[in-house]
Amino acid sequence: MPSVDTPAPRLLSPRLVLLALAFWLVATAGLRPLLVPDEGRYAGVARDMLLGVGAPPLLSQGLGWVPRLNGLPFFHKPPLMYWLDMAAMAVLGIHPLSARFASLVGAWLMAAAMYFALRRWHGPAFAQRALLVLGSCPFFFIGAQYANMDMLVAGLITASVLAFVRAAEEVPAPQPAPLLRWPLLAWALTALAVLAKGLIGVVLPLLVVVPWLVAQRRWQGLRRLLHPLPLALFAALVLPWFVAVQRLYPGFFDYFIIEQQARRFANATFNNVQSPWFYLMVLPVLTLPWALWLPRAVQQWAIIARPASGAETAAARARWQLALYGWWILAVVGFFSLPSAKLVGYVLPALVPWCMLLCRGVSFPGRAAGATLVAAALCCIAAVLIPIEHTPHSSRQAAQALAAQRTPGERVVFVDSMFYDLPFYAGLREPPTVASDWADPALPRHDNWRKELADAARFDPAQGRRLLWPLTQLTALTCQAQATWFVVDPQNRTAAAAIAQVPQITAMYADANVRLLRAPGRRCP
Repeated sequence: MPSVDTPAPRLLSPRLVLLALAFWLVATAGLRPLLVPDEGRYAGVARDMLLGVGAPPLLSQGLGWVPRLNGLPFFHKPPLMYWLDMAAMAVLGIHPLSARFASLVGAWLMAAAMYFALRRWHGPAFAQRALLVLGSCPFFFIGAQYANMDMLVAGLITASVLAFVRAAEEVPAPQPAPLLRWPLLAWALTALAVLAKGLIGVVLPLLVVVPWLVAQRRWQGLRRLLHPLPLALFAALVLPWFVAVQRLYPGFFDYFIIEQQARRFANATFNNVQSPWFYLMVLPVLTLPWALWLPRAVQQWAIIARPASGAETAAARARWQLALYGWWILAVVGFFSLPSAKLVGYVLPALVPWCMLLCRGVSFPGRAAGATLVAAALCCIAAVLIPIEHTPHSSRQAAQALAAQRTPGERVVFVDSMFYDLPFYAGLREPPTVASDWADPALPRHDNWRKELADAARFDPAQGRRLLWPLTQLTALTCQAQATWFVVDPQNRTAAAAIAQVPQITAMYADANVRLLRAPGRRCP
């Protein structure tokens, strides 16, 4: 494909480029506290799996196989992110940096897959420019340093799409055996994407690649992708965890596949309901200032899209590559625009083709491109530095106060609120008791922390009865030899009214987000 008519920037070796990318992403990843609820929740699950918090004996239930939220089986998502973060925590310690390791891996994989694909298609200069655009894009940078599943699955989906395309492009050798290296890699990446977030890990890559191949009538490439051996590898990687968990918890398939995957996609009762045009606004806004180059990029791609004679010419191949980028964006944005509930991170799998399109319009090197790069990098750094001083709803300081004053073995009770990051920072080795109105008939209709814990208790009712207490029985929790610590949201009036009934309670710490109170142990009739 012809390149933009500008001098090429100084080219670096692929090894140096990807090393610099890794340093750029990791350097600031551990600076800010965990954000709640997402980062506190997922970091806490990984930590608890590593330490065995709330887990039954290893040989009977499979420690490390079952994600646990506050000591209860938590099946909203598959385990790949937790496994990666557990490995990082085992090596680096329990720290926000290790809690974001899986997202860093996903982002680096996304960028590396794009870089090598563009080197092959458009040359090293274009690949390096595109990496600068993607790497300094605020959407990419923030996603890389945010502890949830979105960037990990986006990186795996991106890599699997590009591996599928490479597999379809391979020219078979004279021998009859098909070339299976790239199909095997593509299906392995797809399997990991399923283990990262579920069915979208296989749905999105096929939704992008299959229609693109069918439109070109590339039946041989399509047959190669559906060869039984790569499909068998996919099944061998995906099925063991799902089958093992289903054997331990017979209701798992119905809950995970039907409720957490199909119903979440089709149902409008979950949080974050947005208009159908949500992602059409999100993608340009979160890729500013690079999105300002979109008009010039459209002009450049329009030149490439002009008809040319000869179906096998370089220009024709360039048009099909352009069609891939466009369809890739349309497929991802269209798929996630269908449900009413929308989250920003869902559209991350469209980021690479979007940046591929934008890069065509950027005049590298040049003052305007340099200014855009500096502005984009400053936006990325500001997005990390600002939450260091002001992290909404953080429990970090309260957790440090609790860790300094609490004697091991003293019970911790969350009163009508969920403080996801407090066990992480306080180093709790036992899951807190959570007191709330678990009999509320409206509880199943709201996608919140209460429903998460109530759903989890369905898979371990005995543990649920031990950890999930009625708010009306708050006083009974102090009927033990050791003291009890109560963690309260200062803005929660229901919690304040309940805690006022506990005898001999003493305030130990308070800030804008958390109050810590302690009640001594006592004998009860």
